[in-house]
Amino acid sequence: SNLPLHNVTILQLIPSLESGGAERSCIDVTAAIVKAGGKALVATSGGRWSAEVIRAGGTVISLPLKSKNPFTLWRNARRMEDIIRQHRVSLVHARSRAPAWSGYWAARACGVPFMTTFHAAYKFGSAMKKRYNSVMARGTRIIAISHYIAQHIIDTYDVDPGRIRVIYRGIQTDKFHPHLIHPERLIKLAREWKIPDDRHLILMPSRLTRIKGHHVLIESLAKMKRRDFFCVICDASPERDHYQQELVDLIHKHGLEEQVRIVGFCSDVPAAMRLAQLVVAPSLVPEGFGRVPAEAQAMGTPVVASAIGGHKEVLIDTETGWLVPPDDSTAMAAAMDHVLGLSDLERATLATKAMNFIAQHFTKEQMTEATLDVYQ
Repeated sequence: SNLPLHNVTILQLIPSLESGGAERSCIDVTAAIVKAGGKALVATSGGRWSAEVIRAGGTVISLPLKSKNPFTLWRNARRMEDIIRQHRVSLVHARSRAPAWSGYWAARACGVPFMTTFHAAYKFGSAMKKRYNSVMARGTRIIAISHYIAQHIIDTYDVDPGRIRVIYRGIQTDKFHPHLIHPERLIKLAREWKIPDDRHLILMPSRLTRIKGHHVLIESLAKMKRRDFFCVICDASPERDHYQQELVDLIHKHGLEEQVRIVGFCSDVPAAMRLAQLVVAPSLVPEGFGRVPAEAQAMGTPVVASAIGGHKEVLIDTETGWLVPPDDSTAMAAAMDHVLGLSDLERATLATKAMNFIAQHFTKEQMTEATLDVYQ
């Protein structure tokens, strides 16, 4: 067969397959490897998305890859050497730090190429932490998920920029497209969340952690001139319950109980974004990529996001969305008032531009194709 990855076996390493961007990319790349005639192995400690790897034609190998214990890292490396030899692995691709150490040692021992994807700008307070993170910069090739991440790697580690490839995360445009959302899905959500008919829905889909900026959103809602909004904070799996209580207190302080609802896991994010008149991403810490603004644009829904990190690359300010300074509730309130005041024509024009922008630069197909090129 003249398929590009014929006789090639790729081993991807990921701590778990529960949810998340790195995990989604891992599954999408698995499917692309198989389609290109290669064999795709994924070593992971497991999770509910393991079934998707198998459905994509890949093989799941169970290893305790979430552990940072040095002894476990060393043991995993020995087991990976066996896997590399047994499956005749051609290349090892690590997507996270702990498994990357094991993969780096095993690949070196077996003489196969090792590469990494940098999914975030890892923080380090100490030399030891920086050394722990540095494994991600040891790949023969290093994929950065944005130019922001590429610059972070160059600034932080002694890396030849020639080893870095910027490959944006791919949005699943087969799921995030307004025409694919059946009206029943919208009705179901509107009922579930008890959204009043005469209100503009403002949506913030992100996990409940302070760095995502939920409190800034609530302060902004209090400052808005328009009062005809209803805000849903969803996917709020709390990492620390006291932050959720703080948000509830803040909502109460501003008298917004009737207008803001915090709900747990959202089973249908594309429908939620279609239902919303506005999606917000007020992160206080730079995102490596910025999945929320990218998905909102793919849905043709206006988005207001903090002007930091990957956000500055995934949207064009005032053309496909709006960027505001982080932690600035006054600027954010003004941007939200502006978006809710757009005419139907302005909204339609924005939607077209935003959807085209995503289709040109941020599709799953572009991401997998570019990744296979690096493997090649």
